Amino acid sequence: MTDEAQTLPAAIVESAASDKTDMLGEYIETLSFIERLHRLILDVIKDEFERLNVIDVNSVQALLLYNIGDNEVTAGELKSRGYYQGSNVSYNLKKLVEAGYISHERCSVDRRAVRISLTEKGRDMRVIVSELWARHVEKITEDQIITSGDFTALSVAMKGLERFWSDQIRYIY
Repeated sequence: MTDEAQTLPAAIVESAASDKTDMLGEYIETLSFIERLHRLILDVIKDEFERLNVIDVNSVQALLLYNIGDNEVTAGELKSRGYYQGSNVSYNLKKLVEAGYISHERCSVDRRAVRISLTEKGRDMRVIVSELWARHVEKITEDQIITSGDFTALSVAMKGLERFWSDQIRYIY
């Protein structure tokens, strides 16, 4: 026990320990929610594709197309910009190129780098995902499930968590 803890009343020390235990439980529950939500949104996209009879793109690839949007990026930039979180980016890019959703060409400055962008077919797939998101926002608003302010607060909290985790990777203390 630190000198400071020894001088504090026992009730305050116990309360602080209880708060940390509560926080640990909330943290673990949040981690579980993040994991479940990621899987759920992939299932939502998969379900939409089944309704539309889209069979040549999976939900992970669709999110990748959506996130690339109108940008032209290298494969390395996909992860650094947060467009792609998976470990098999090369596999998914190869499949999207083969299916005609992404075009690629060698960078004129650095011949090792490959620049990728969406083809017309890729932009059409992005529209499908965009329309799905728009329907979701309409329904969320209509049913008053969550407010714009709630989304803002959630975004701020998630960005803080992202920053913390990034720091843990970069700076081990």
